[in-house]
Amino acid sequence: MSGSNYTVGLIAAPGYPKELIDSMKTDLPELLDYYVDDRYKWKIDCLVDSLTGGTDQSEEVMKAILTHRDENNWDFTVAITDLPLLQGKKAIIAEAYEEANIALISLPGLGAVPLARRVRDSILQLVNEMFYTTSEEGREKAEQRLERKDRTEDKDLKTRNPKRLVGRKGFDKISPIKRELPEETENIDVRFKVNSYVGSVLRLLTGMVRANKPWAMFSSFKKVIMLAFTTGAYALVFPTLWMLSNEYTVWRMFLLSNIAILAMVFWIISAHKLWERKKVTTKAPHLRKLYNATTFFTLFTAVCLYYMMLFILFSFAVILFIPMGLLQSEVSPDVGYVNYFYIAWTATSIATIIGALGSALEDEEVVLSSTYGYRQRQRYEEIRRMEEEREN
Repeated sequence: MSGSNYTVGLIAAPGYPKELIDSMKTDLPELLDYYVDDRYKWKIDCLVDSLTGGTDQSEEVMKAILTHRDENNWDFTVAITDLPLLQGKKAIIAEAYEEANIALISLPGLGAVPLARRVRDSILQLVNEMFYTTSEEGREKAEQRLERKDRTEDKDLKTRNPKRLVGRKGFDKISPIKRELPEETENIDVRFKVNSYVGSVLRLLTGMVRANKPWAMFSSFKKVIMLAFTTGAYALVFPTLWMLSNEYTVWRMFLLSNIAILAMVFWIISAHKLWERKKVTTKAPHLRKLYNATTFFTLFTAVCLYYMMLFILFSFAVILFIPMGLLQSEVSPDVGYVNYFYIAWTATSIATIIGALGSALEDEEVVLSSTYGYRQRQRYEEIRRMEEEREN
């Protein structure tokens, strides 16, 4: 310890975890002063390390955290990884080892939103656990101190319970996080996990898709949008598309949309080799399936955004290209402005199927970096490179 000061070291995996830490590190000293102890001055130190995102084994990550703590002389150390941590098939959200004052947070286990607040509250809780110890006496002491604090100064903390990692609203009621003191595991004094398999899958899937940032992939669709819109705009000038949209039922339109979106998703997976195959991966079967499901839902979200953008473009094009009088003379005198909506919808689906499937995404690196398997392989390569440099 360093006299009247405490230094909290935050280790973040590259990418989104680092962005989260950068957004909250300025406010953390004041929050630690409130939530842990106001007799000390708190300092935050940050570090980016690939090893915290290069393995799904928490024991290995904990060893790396301990090494960084010693090298930087930190009083408390918390690492944030964007990889899922599992015990069996149950999601581990966070762990702490109070003797060494080190802790680990798995970002996907916290779910999708509001993620920044959940990470912030988790850091505060883990430091609190290590500061007052994880024992019943330590938790009682932490609770008594919080009860004496002014609630108007808590900076929107969602829990004042010294045994709770985050609040219990919304998703936390469906998939509650349980606190346990494991006896069978060395170097782990407290663990927060989800005991339900279904709850674990829901948390990890939503959290991993959120960490993949599917909206960041949208820039790669510029070339696809241009080709699809050109194809659809050409088809708009022919009455055949107008008649089809007038004859299609809403259910057929939904079916056509789903076929177009799914075809695009599976084409991207196939073209860029994003699927984790059993023969070429050493991951456990359930972890491989989790990675593949995350890839699918990440791309599904990105393609839905692409589809909506294309629909907006076609909506303007339909209004511009097709006069209402011509539409009524070619299709039926009963058609109205709602038919513009159906024509744009039909054009979007058909253009996606015909035009977009044959094109290549503009920035393959953005697509690849939005999948867990690719990012993990990159980190393993960086770890090996760093080890080779140390040996040399």
